[in-house]
Amino acid sequence: MTDIAEQSSNTLLSGPGAGLPNDGTGVIKLDPYLSPFQDALKRRYAKAQEWIKKFAELEGGVEKFSRGADIFGFNVDKDNNVIYLSSYRCVSRQDTMLIERTDNWNIKAHPMKKSEFGVWEITLPAIDGQPAIPHNSKVKISMETKAGVRIDRLPAWIKYVTQDLKVSPAYDARFWNPPENERYTFKHPRPKKPLSARVYEAHVGISSPELRVTTFKEFTRDMLPRIKNLGYNVIQLMAIMEHAYYASFGYQVNNFFAASSRYGTPEDLKELIDTAHSMGLVVLLDVVHSHASKNVLDGLNEFDGTDNLYFHEGGKGRHDQWDSRLFNYGNYEVMRFLLSNLRFWMDEYHFDGFRFDGVTSMLYHHHGVGAGFSGGYHEYFGPDVDEEAIVYLMVANEMLHDLYPDCITIAEDVSGMPGLCLPLSLGGVGFDYRLAMAIPDMWIKILKEKKDEEWDMANICWILTNRRHGEKTIAYCESHDQALVGDKSLMMHLCDAEMYTHMSILSELTPIIARGMALHKMIRLLTHGLGGEGYLNFEGNEFGHPEWLDFPREGNNNSFWYARRQLNLTTDNLLRYKDLNEFDRQMNLTEDQYGWLHAPQAYISLKNESDKVIVFERAGCVFIFNFHPYQSFSDYRIGIDTPGTYKIVLNTDSKEVGGFGHVEPSTRFFTTPMEWNGRKNWTHIYIPSRTALVLALESPVSQNA
Repeated sequence: MTDIAEQSSNTLLSGPGAGLPNDGTGVIKLDPYLSPFQDALKRRYAKAQEWIKKFAELEGGVEKFSRGADIFGFNVDKDNNVIYLSSYRCVSRQDTMLIERTDNWNIKAHPMKKSEFGVWEITLPAIDGQPAIPHNSKVKISMETKAGVRIDRLPAWIKYVTQDLKVSPAYDARFWNPPENERYTFKHPRPKKPLSARVYEAHVGISSPELRVTTFKEFTRDMLPRIKNLGYNVIQLMAIMEHAYYASFGYQVNNFFAASSRYGTPEDLKELIDTAHSMGLVVLLDVVHSHASKNVLDGLNEFDGTDNLYFHEGGKGRHDQWDSRLFNYGNYEVMRFLLSNLRFWMDEYHFDGFRFDGVTSMLYHHHGVGAGFSGGYHEYFGPDVDEEAIVYLMVANEMLHDLYPDCITIAEDVSGMPGLCLPLSLGGVGFDYRLAMAIPDMWIKILKEKKDEEWDMANICWILTNRRHGEKTIAYCESHDQALVGDKSLMMHLCDAEMYTHMSILSELTPIIARGMALHKMIRLLTHGLGGEGYLNFEGNEFGHPEWLDFPREGNNNSFWYARRQLNLTTDNLLRYKDLNEFDRQMNLTEDQYGWLHAPQAYISLKNESDKVIVFERAGCVFIFNFHPYQSFSDYRIGIDTPGTYKIVLNTDSKEVGGFGHVEPSTRFFTTPMEWNGRKNWTHIYIPSRTALVLALESPVSQNA
């Protein structure tokens, strides 16, 4: 079964006499309200095509242009161990050099030469058959600026950097060239793109109950089997690109081609991804191209002593709220750097795609700061829009999907930019999915401001289904931001008054804990079933992690107490966390069997405000939710479109997931051929208070017929 976006796109591409325009206005056929903005759509599309044409004429195509990592930075000819280093910069002085320092403090300076294109280069022949620079040596580039000032920088394309806080807070660049027997060799092919994306968002460093940074190897050993067992098929790895400040959650990137050394070596990360592939797990990188660290000593900022080598000059090149630098997406060499960065992570580490961070900041000159995004289309096409950034994203997505057909790209955009998740051929930006960022905001707002009796069933359904026709979304109940100190996760909002005293089965099941556990499961299932074409969970939230997230920093005396996930809580049979964990597993495995995430959007047949009941059908499954805080309903009539005998395939109230077991699991439901709530048949159910059931067709022929 094709999903809604695929159906829409296929209809446009192959419908009778469809004849797609090749000027970027194909999206108007999906949304006629975009007609007044066809000039802007044409302009964006034309600019993207101009870049692609330029790359073809000057570089031999996007494929060759985006292999900048094969030219810039360090590269070694494995046949003869010759080392090549290339570095692009705009300085005109002729005394740039490569500085090398080995572990025994042997320091060497190697003069570099400048080509006619402003590229500084050096070739180091092998010495006695071995590379002239030993593996893991510290390296840097020393140069004189136009102003005559001597500066030292880490190579912009460096692939490994390390930090020794005892010596300096800045990073050291390392020449990563391990001997053949120490290099990791990939053994497993990439998995195919899953029809249903069930995404487990994880941060390697916090993936242990211990008070320290978890390693790649530990994540491979401990987390991958856990993620697989929970029924997820996509892993989204956060904070992998090297960032100087651990507490930035990976969002202040200083070395774009380096995997963070705080978790281990590049070879360790390759092993992690290859092992995930052996389990059928797709691995996405959280890529940060929306901004960069303003660090000078170990970042890109002022690399050649100027303000604008990679970034816009002056205030346009600075994000005041994030205290970071902003890329100049209209610059030829910046395009090479960023496109090559994507290729590098795909080719070197075998990632399967990307979640692009901060897309809203990229799309608009105001970066989303102070913008309400009312939904008026003028907001998406006016002077506030950064078309250079949009065009970069268009080219990046086109390149990725052309070179890697199973690649997945996800946009973190809160604005609702039309066409963000449509292909370039239709005038879209080309992402596969966007994050449904309004959904977690809705749940937090409800829990903060509404009593249970005040929950608005119609509004909840509206927020969950309010997405652009033909564009796929990833739904989620709570973001990693809501786990950070200063905010609360859903479980903390529901149960924080008693989480430390009554989550043990040796204590009474209080009304607060019973309510919290029931609603935690129901919120997740409703979001999973109704909210999008994919689902995302941040690690630990699946079992109601009892504490917030706070990285070591000066404000907490550099404590690791909250910079960890207490995954061990789910293995303690005396604690109720195991029940929430088990429900999450059952929910994902049930979706895997019936495939509602890649089915067309659900048909909601009932939103009863007084009863607090929601009923909808998707992928042949019938979802029934009773959010009423105390009222249970017997012989409750619901509509079902397809006649037959139905069985319970998921129950939030079953005893094995911490419920009361009020509904007999062997119960069968038989349809009656009579219209009800806009469906062709009806059946009667028993739906207890704060319970959700998922029914599936057991026999297509109703025994009542």
